[in-house]
Amino acid sequence: MSKTLCIHLIEGEEGCRFAVERKAVAVIVDALRASATAALLLEKGTDKICAVREVEEALEMKRHWPDAVLFGERGGRPPAGFDYGNSPEEAACAGGRSVIFTTTTGVSRLISASGAFAAVMATTVNGAALLSFLQQTDAAEAVIIPAGLAGDPGFDAQEDWTAAVWLAGLCLEHPAPGAFFSLGEGAEAFRRYQERISKEGLSGLFHSAPHAARLRAISMEKDIDFCARTNICSALPIACGRRGTGVLLRAWRPAG
Repeated sequence: MSKTLCIHLIEGEEGCRFAVERKAVAVIVDALRASATAALLLEKGTDKICAVREVEEALEMKRHWPDAVLFGERGGRPPAGFDYGNSPEEAACAGGRSVIFTTTTGVSRLISASGAFAAVMATTVNGAALLSFLQQTDAAEAVIIPAGLAGDPGFDAQEDWTAAVWLAGLCLEHPAPGAFFSLGEGAEAFRRYQERISKEGLSGLFHSAPHAARLRAISMEKDIDFCARTNICSALPIACGRRGTGVLLRAWRPAG
């Protein structure tokens, strides 16, 4: 029997609510940089991440979980007392230890979506893993959620939309045998960004995004190029339970 999975593109907290209410798969796309960092941490840095909303929660958790490593950012930089920031290039520094992770927006969106059918973090670096996951899911809907910027719903999340549309396009172009993907909410934005991706390229749109300017201002431009890479990672971070106030993430990987 064939099945159809409807893919929606809805930004921010609205997308998280939609996914929870509809029991859809929630795909959190924080392209610069939380989705890439979480994926790379699980690819080569750790087997478990505990994602928490607040810096204070992370520091408190560290007191009860002293062997864990603190990764995260506020304003793009590691908060006081943290071991590392939110750069995917630092992922290997976790050294196999468990990670406590907090970011301005991506982690918050993940926690908001934790009541969905499934909640995952994806971007261009692990697009093929997301495709495989959606080809196999029993859910009827998926919401690809450009994260935006917490506290600023008017912020131009160009890189998040670029990555979200690239992911949606990948799925629409590669249905599984007996499975079909369709496009629901966000069709107009999908067409607009697909045209821009064709003309300007993923890297060009990442570099011209307002968030990229913020990273350049703190000398983190190298992360822009890294996060615009495609399919370099097979780990798909998926919420798999709770630890205290946090959501636990482990890696889902395609078979083989």
